[in-house]
Amino acid sequence: MCGRYTLTVNLSKLRDRFGFEEEIGFEYVPRYNIAPTQNVAVIVNKGGNHMELFRWGLIPYWAKDPEIGNRLINARAETLAEKPSFKRSFRQRRCLVLADSFYEWRKIDGYKIPMRIILKSREPFGFAGLWDCWHSPEGEDINSFTIITTTPNELLKSIHNRMPVVLSPEEEKTWLNPNIQDEFILSKLLDPYPSEEMEVYKVSRVVNSPSNDSPECIRSVE
Repeated sequence: MCGRYTLTVNLSKLRDRFGFEEEIGFEYVPRYNIAPTQNVAVIVNKGGNHMELFRWGLIPYWAKDPEIGNRLINARAETLAEKPSFKRSFRQRRCLVLADSFYEWRKIDGYKIPMRIILKSREPFGFAGLWDCWHSPEGEDINSFTIITTTPNELLKSIHNRMPVVLSPEEEKTWLNPNIQDEFILSKLLDPYPSEEMEVYKVSRVVNSPSNDSPECIRSVE
């Protein structure tokens, strides 16, 4: 699964990397310990790529209770086309979840050791995500998303049995293209990211608490 990640780069670097429209409707700040239920940056294609704030934990448009989103922070790549919570979004509402690393916890002798996974290039990247818009009885619209996971690559399989889908820049174009709704084409994008382009290191247990959101979370403690 993917239950915690970071987005620490500045806004100009994100704009250069992802090419979204100039104006954003919120104050962007670097994040070192992003957790479910928080509002975080995603890119959606609405006649052009736009960066917006969505809630992490997908609330399907048909949901009776928004609390369902707390259980839908991840979606398995293998069953997207089958699950009622995801199948419409898989065809029509895909997004990039912006990040520059994610955390997983390695179990050693009964202890969980937090590890940070980054690209060797140190560049930001996009998780493959799905989004939906839920309309509350009071008339409020909540945009929310889930992160797609797949089987782990060689680097990560000793840490966890799942990993988030990280897309290459070319794959991002296909993923965000609203005219592509073919499930076969889309599913081909959801493979594990190459091990040789990633690295992992141990970080402090300060990251265990979502209330901690500072550069200390990403500091190596090897």
